[in-house]
Amino acid sequence: MSATNLFDAIFLPERASLPAVLSRQRELTYGELRAETIRAAVALKALRIENGERVAILLNDSSEFIAAFLAIQLLGGIAVPINMALSVADQRLILNDSTARAAVVEGSLCNTLLTAARNRLRHLHDLLLVSRAEEMELHHVEGINSRRFDEPSAERAVPDMPESSGNIPAFILYTSGSTGEPKGAIHTESDVFYTNDTFCKQVLDLRPGDRLFSSSRLPFAYGLGNSFSFPLLNGMTTVLSLEKPTPEVIGQTFREYKPTVFFGVPVVYNLLLEHHRKVQALDCSALRLCISAGEALPAHLGEAWQNTFGVQVLDGIGSTEMLHMWMSNHQGAVRYGSSGQLLQGYEAQLLDQQGQPTPAGQAGNLWVKGASAAKGYWQRPEITASTFVDGWVRTGDLYSRDPDGFWFHMGRSDDCFKSSGQWVSPVEVEGVLARHSSVRTVAVVESLDEAGLPSPSAFIVVNIVSGEIDQEQLEDELRQMAKAALPRFKRPRKYLFVLELPYTATGKVQRFKLREQLRKKD
Repeated sequence: MSATNLFDAIFLPERASLPAVLSRQRELTYGELRAETIRAAVALKALRIENGERVAILLNDSSEFIAAFLAIQLLGGIAVPINMALSVADQRLILNDSTARAAVVEGSLCNTLLTAARNRLRHLHDLLLVSRAEEMELHHVEGINSRRFDEPSAERAVPDMPESSGNIPAFILYTSGSTGEPKGAIHTESDVFYTNDTFCKQVLDLRPGDRLFSSSRLPFAYGLGNSFSFPLLNGMTTVLSLEKPTPEVIGQTFREYKPTVFFGVPVVYNLLLEHHRKVQALDCSALRLCISAGEALPAHLGEAWQNTFGVQVLDGIGSTEMLHMWMSNHQGAVRYGSSGQLLQGYEAQLLDQQGQPTPAGQAGNLWVKGASAAKGYWQRPEITASTFVDGWVRTGDLYSRDPDGFWFHMGRSDDCFKSSGQWVSPVEVEGVLARHSSVRTVAVVESLDEAGLPSPSAFIVVNIVSGEIDQEQLEDELRQMAKAALPRFKRPRKYLFVLELPYTATGKVQRFKLREQLRKKD
């Protein structure tokens, strides 16, 4: 990519009339999106945004999000996208942690996040408010300078850009918090280009006219690549939705906009299959490729999707720290149950608890190296030093590798535990139990048996097709499945039937909450 910044790389003159953004609210060409980005930059410039200053983005997936993100880069600021689905408390935590002085936000947040903002958001002084059609007036936030995002401006020229090497901090993405308080990974524009040159080109192999749609939102590393950098750096079309990506919303988007590439997480693929079978058939006629990340895709789920719709699901692994995926299955070379193969441009190694390489065929802690790695965590020097070591990034995942170069996720390093003195991978046990037709989803965690010794426990969400499920009979059948497929120490001692599992906003099971629930029961 010859351009040194995202703005120039995206808004090539020959793309001006091509469709850039499709949504129910707005449809923009590349030329129109460029003009909106310039208006956003002019509005932000009036707030005197300085080099390196953090600017938060609290917007639903929209053209305004993309324009704000690019405008902040143009001015030398550091964008801080914040997930709209987080609790108000978590949104405030990130705003305060990032020390953002300015923010671009949905006008509706004035009645929630921004109430008593002067006292609760100690660094925030300036707001650009995006008012949707139902919001006629500019909201007023006491003690904070507020302006409209779409305030008319006669300025048409690109604001003067500070000198940039592409390797200075450009945005901060906060982790999902599945294992604790969110941490802000610091990324550069060059990281974005690198993920485009690796995952996008090696796995997606985009074609003219492709429309990309992601159930994961723009504030996430996964969603930012799916809905922003991959489509727009390559002249394709991104399909965006303001609404929460429920099966109904995704189904309607499939019907109306015919995306050709869809990105989801395992829990979303499971919900969509249920919706297709029980509520309304999905129109997947335009889909040529599906991608999964976030958590390991159970083999039976990938197989069920392909058998139902005739489209492969390419599972892989990425992280906020690495910006996107560095390992993936490939079209025509899918091994369900695995995270695929290492992408060119990345290195990976498996280490034991002492930091030594594990023997061939054995599981170990996964470390990865590549040029898209974050510079570290925002204001977290200690955890930065323990995660980013000599160019390597500790992922916190336990993996094994087979002789063909396929990698298999064994669980989070912190989630694995010993039973009868031997390691148990929750993912392996879940893969066995999830094959039962009455199991909608399952999570396995460590608990204590009657003797006070560590053992597996399984939380089961039942897939009720019709009528009531006999839980005693189902538990007996699950025990028989575990007995046939797993050694004794890996078989769950307890089965707990629940209505739902706790998830992060990125679709990852919050196992620590399940462990807490077991401790309370014990």
